[in-house]
Amino acid sequence: MPHDRAALGAFLRSRRDGLSPASAGITAFPGLRRVPGLRKEELAVLAGLSPDYYSRLEQGRQANVSDEVLDALARALRLDDVERAHLRDLASPTPRRRAGAPEPAQRPDPGLVRVMTALDHLPVLLLGRRGEVLAANALLPAVLGRRLEPGTSFVRFLVQDPLARERIVDWAGFASASIAGLRRETGRHPHDRRLAALVAELRATDEDVARWWDDHAVRDYASVAKRIDHPTAGPLSFDIEVVTAPHEPDQTLVVYTAQPDSRTARLLPLLASWELDPAPPR
Repeated sequence: MPHDRAALGAFLRSRRDGLSPASAGITAFPGLRRVPGLRKEELAVLAGLSPDYYSRLEQGRQANVSDEVLDALARALRLDDVERAHLRDLASPTPRRRAGAPEPAQRPDPGLVRVMTALDHLPVLLLGRRGEVLAANALLPAVLGRRLEPGTSFVRFLVQDPLARERIVDWAGFASASIAGLRRETGRHPHDRRLAALVAELRATDEDVARWWDDHAVRDYASVAKRIDHPTAGPLSFDIEVVTAPHEPDQTLVVYTAQPDSRTARLLPLLASWELDPAPPR
């Protein structure tokens, strides 16, 4: 079975398993239930498909899937906007890169770098494919406690560096959202070998990552809350805002914003002025 069709079937099964007949608004079909959520036949009826056709989808034996079928499945499974986009990516994967063709080097988008420079009063990070750090301003390591040089992996820092778990109060929620973002990226770039290798490494070295990955949750990198336990400044609270340039969809500017007149907003200028010596990247 092609990898992309296997991923489509796995995603459908995971969403079907998480939706009970009651939550789907139907009466359960009679007979012994062997699955935690909807049966294949129940989902097929909800989506207006034949059971045989839907079985071929989950088994990776259906080469082409129409937009109408995808819309019907998304409605039946009650997918949100990000999950709908992921479903479409899995059903219509990008062309495979020619064997041996080098991947173009990631270069920071000049416009996003200018925005980062203008926001030097806030911690700002520019991420590229696979969560790779493309640029960061001086205030970011003062908050996170680690210098994230260009070319390092923010996801590796988040998952493998003990300092991340110490400083990020809501570490599990933030880390699981980042893994769901990686899952979303694999849908857009199914033949990215370096991305697949990163996911395999993270799954093998951390049980939490393995569990989150197997849940098949997906999300775009979006605005979230983040709380930092700073060893000197104390608790800091940020709202993470995400900016993406239309012509660079694989680059994300991550801005740590603070509520005006909040304790965090008052402390940021002090953090910027202190002569801190953040630890080097691990």
